[in-house]
Amino acid sequence: MTTRDEDAPRVVIRDKRRIDPMTGAVRVPAGDQPAGTTPDAAAPAAHTPDAASREEQMSEHETPVVEEPTPSQPEAPPPGGDLEKQLAERTEDLQRVTAEYANYRRRVDRDRTLVVDQAAERFALQLFPIVDDIERARDHGDLTGAFKVVADRVLGLLEGLGVEAFGTAGDPFDPSLHEAVLHDTSPEVAVPTATTVLRQGFRRGDRVLRTAMVGVSEPENPAPAAPAAPTATDETSAPASD
Repeated sequence: MTTRDEDAPRVVIRDKRRIDPMTGAVRVPAGDQPAGTTPDAAAPAAHTPDAASREEQMSEHETPVVEEPTPSQPEAPPPGGDLEKQLAERTEDLQRVTAEYANYRRRVDRDRTLVVDQAAERFALQLFPIVDDIERARDHGDLTGAFKVVADRVLGLLEGLGVEAFGTAGDPFDPSLHEAVLHDTSPEVAVPTATTVLRQGFRRGDRVLRTAMVGVSEPENPAPAAPAAPTATDETSAPASD
């Protein structure tokens, strides 16, 4: 045996079976023997030559415990190469996902704002006929008492939605804001002017929700159009006088 085997701890295996496999007799331990009996009389089969020689052989055969070698740790991959390539790919993927999420957030915010604006405009359109009745009652002096309180609340709803009325007598006529239903001439105006307001218009921000229905007065003697200034081409093409 080598020096390593001699220094290694030895494991001794002892036969502690209660039945002798060779003779079939019951083995009685030394501490369990009845009084007045001798070990040789209590277990004659345990000290037979065959059993003694077999126990001696089993005790002599020792099983050495062999230490398994400790597995070595895997070596770390060298820096650079594939590691840097994978890092660049993961960074690019992260940047792409971040940009896509930012675009998604902007689309969601834009759609949410659009839905809110559309709902506010639909609600305001349903209030416009009520506002027309309120204005007619105001013109006739009937806007008093409890009716005035209700009218103020309805007008407050429109103001809370950001809706404002437009269209007053004397405003210059604008086809994008006014709907002309009456036409006449007047020497008191120099440009087409909305002199009569039949129905107010409403807008929310830059969006016109309803045009104003007006009567338009045009000047009796419109100013003649200014002659166009001659261009350089006309001056060169004109024939010279004698």
